[in-house]
Amino acid sequence: MPSTEVNQMLAAAAAACEDKKAEDIRILALDPSESGLTDYFLICNGTNDRQNVAISDEIEIRLKREFGTYPNSVEGRRQGDWVLMDYVDFIVHIFSPEKRAFYGLERLRKTATRLSIEDLNAELRSQINASRKKKPAPAAVAPKKAAPAKKKSATVKKTVAAKKAVPAKAAKKAPAKALKKAPAKKAAPVKPAKKAPAKSAAKKTAKSRS
Repeated sequence: MPSTEVNQMLAAAAAACEDKKAEDIRILALDPSESGLTDYFLICNGTNDRQNVAISDEIEIRLKREFGTYPNSVEGRRQGDWVLMDYVDFIVHIFSPEKRAFYGLERLRKTATRLSIEDLNAELRSQINASRKKKPAPAAVAPKKAAPAKKKSATVKKTVAAKKAVPAKAAKKAPAKALKKAPAKKAAPVKPAKKAPAKSAAKKTAKSRS
């Protein structure tokens, strides 16, 4: 069974055909036993070759913008009477009215299931709903409580408190007494020579005369 993304791309291509006024848009879901190359044919026609080229340009631009995908190959764009765009999972055929009647792809694929754009959109919605049901509902997550502000460790607090309590050590001043210079020692006074008493000197003079 084609994936949801393939069906989304096919629906986008069909919408691009509608926007460019393509006529008789048909979607063929191919039988896998008969066609292992692709899952769908998207068939439409324009009123002239220039419109066919404009339809193919719009499909390419839209799938590139919405899905980031490019056609694997494009053929017949130069002539414009039959433009074939190969997107691997589906192939787009854009005919002129004459070429479409001549080749009759719808007649050749008798085992293919014909789908309208409404059928494709309904199938797409059912695929999306089924994929949603398969996914388990996410468990209710309790809202996270705001993390409390980190408390500084007691060690850090004590360290900070200790730094604040102990002032910076001032340089120890030498006591004032120690800074005062010891006074220079005074030289001892020279004692003058003792003079002999006058009496003794007189006696000595008298003795010398006699």
